Amino acid sequence: MPRGQKTKYTDRQRRLADEIEAGYKRRGLGQREAERRAWATVNKIFGGGEKPGGAGYGRPLSEAPSRKGGRIGGAASARRPAARRSAAAKKAARTRARKRKKR
Repeated sequence: MPRGQKTKYTDRQRRLADEIEAGYKRRGLGQREAERRAWATVNKIFGGGEKPGGAGYGRPLSEAPSRKGGRIGGAASARRPAARRSAAAKKAARTRARKRKKR
């Protein structure tokens, strides 16, 4: 099978890759890099295509990539000075209050 061919991936895997890719694009990554990272993440979760003949057929899922993002975000937040974290929390509180008023 040629490299990059996606015939052994299920619809669920394709949708997940699209969602992950969209998230990377929102954060400013280019199209090719976002797509590359999205499929790398899907492969990490599923171990490859889930259909018969694919590398991930019959293998259990790995939840590690799903948990990884939260750990990275928490570590990044902890590195910021307390004053910046506090300012961000106050800004979030103001935003929530403003949005509550609109309802």
